[in-house]
Amino acid sequence: MGDSSSPPGSPKENPDHVDGELVTKGDDSSVEAIAQRFQDSISLGKRHKFWETQPVGQFKDVGVTNLPEGPIEPPTPLSEVKQEPYNLPNAYELGARMTMSRTIKLYKLPDSTVTPGFRKMELRDVPAVTRLLRNYLSQFTVAPDFDENDVEHWLLPNENVVDSYVVESPENHKITDFCSFYTLPSSILGNQTYSTLKAAYSYYNVSTKTPLLQLMNDVLVVAKQKDFDVFNALDVMQNESFLKELKFGPGDGQLHYYLYNYRIRNALKPTELGLVLL
Repeated sequence: MGDSSSPPGSPKENPDHVDGELVTKGDDSSVEAIAQRFQDSISLGKRHKFWETQPVGQFKDVGVTNLPEGPIEPPTPLSEVKQEPYNLPNAYELGARMTMSRTIKLYKLPDSTVTPGFRKMELRDVPAVTRLLRNYLSQFTVAPDFDENDVEHWLLPNENVVDSYVVESPENHKITDFCSFYTLPSSILGNQTYSTLKAAYSYYNVSTKTPLLQLMNDVLVVAKQKDFDVFNALDVMQNESFLKELKFGPGDGQLHYYLYNYRIRNALKPTELGLVLL
């Protein structure tokens, strides 16, 4: 039964009324026009200069159901395939003069750490590291609340899992700083020489006496000594203060955190987040 207060032609009276526009049943062109306008609106800001030139799925095609399934472009005969390698667009080439030897020189690290008292974390350090972490993480809006059992489980060095280091004051033997990274290797496919990319990911770092920049440079040195191929870090906590100076290259993705059964009214800035997810 219709709502008697609804005038003829209203959305309640006429189910073919969409967002203020009247769509005639069977008029495919009107439906497609509305769908296209919708797709255009959700695609704003979702652009990729390189992939939009390639025969791959595009943001603008999301939800379009009348596209044919199968190859996007017809197969190219082998005789017509370009024999010389293609060059990447300018934005994807880190310069024409950047040779491998110059790259190695640019990113070269010292042979040893420079911070006095810098050493591998031991079981006896758990209480001190716990105090450092709890005090440091209390400044962030969202952060874990570590106790000594948590620190022993998650942060005590474990080969090929997590590496942790402390700075012990040479004068009074107090633990003043802490840093750590975890291991997340990736498989390399189709290469007869290399099978694994050994990657380190920055975990929790606390600086009270040693400048954070210096502490993280020492972390990079020990990661290199342990034969890691790459060192990654998020821009959470105070990490932004050392990323550029230590020549970290910005990534092209975003990591979103979802808290189960808990709502935060406003999205957090990375500097308000004291949580690193494994």
